[in-house]
Amino acid sequence: MRFTIFQESRKGSRKVNQDRIAYTYSRDTLLLVVADGMGGHAGGEIAAQLCARLFVERFQQEAKPVLKNPTQFLQDSMLRAHAALGSYAAQFSMLETPRTTCVACIVQAGQAYWAHVGDSRLYLFRQGGLIGQTKDHSKVQYLIDQGLIGVDDAATHPDRNKIFSCLGGLADPVIDLSRRTPLRNGDVIVMCTDGLWGVMKREEIADWLVSTPILTTGPQMMREAEKRGGPDGDNLSVIVVRWGPETLAETTTTTVTETMGLGEFATQIDRTLTLTDRTGVQRDLSDDEIERAIEEIQSTIQRYRR
Repeated sequence: MRFTIFQESRKGSRKVNQDRIAYTYSRDTLLLVVADGMGGHAGGEIAAQLCARLFVERFQQEAKPVLKNPTQFLQDSMLRAHAALGSYAAQFSMLETPRTTCVACIVQAGQAYWAHVGDSRLYLFRQGGLIGQTKDHSKVQYLIDQGLIGVDDAATHPDRNKIFSCLGGLADPVIDLSRRTPLRNGDVIVMCTDGLWGVMKREEIADWLVSTPILTTGPQMMREAEKRGGPDGDNLSVIVVRWGPETLAETTTTTVTETMGLGEFATQIDRTLTLTDRTGVQRDLSDDEIERAIEEIQSTIQRYRR
């Protein structure tokens, strides 16, 4: 595989960043994950962290160096993350189950597969045009589908933050699975939380990333999006992949995996926690509390990753 990858997560104007992003790859398969912990629920960070880490650990168990069934892996991982969040809440007598959105993508044998729950998005661009996109599990998307509001009305609609599917909710999550999509050199995959797409239309995102070196323009785009969010700006996170050799940068930035060993993985995941406590009150946790929270998350993952 050959690709260039950019990832970044920012707090915006919030006190705590409840987004989590992660990627990992073997010699022949790439996994990308974006999770947006739901700020209105206790433990949004816990939910996003558990979800991202569970995906990564299951991938590293099963990609040897390829997944037998990428679509099944995505669906199973979503369901296991949902169950793990319920188990975590029960184990520690939480008043509410931690909840998160999630979008995840597998690239294997030049084919992309993706799945999502909630309103974290994936865009797939080719030569500046959009050839694939997730559809939000949200009230405003329902209103758009019914013809009751226009796309341009969604950004300012009073119900724009209401979603009807998430991981950790009372009901089983609605999981949308893509078809298998062949990639071409130069295709750009963008996965992001609503902190980005809520302040930038997809056409703008394409302008920033499709025909430019993403390691240069990606950070510029995120700074602009954070600025637009203003004093009430949400957390904002993105993973961008340009498939194939990077031809737009002055220096070589392409990741090449052909020389990796069969059991070797490269991984990028945020392993820090600046948590709200389990009652939903935001406060700084001690080092011991953070370590204990990480151990608790890891214990839950161990039960659900197989």
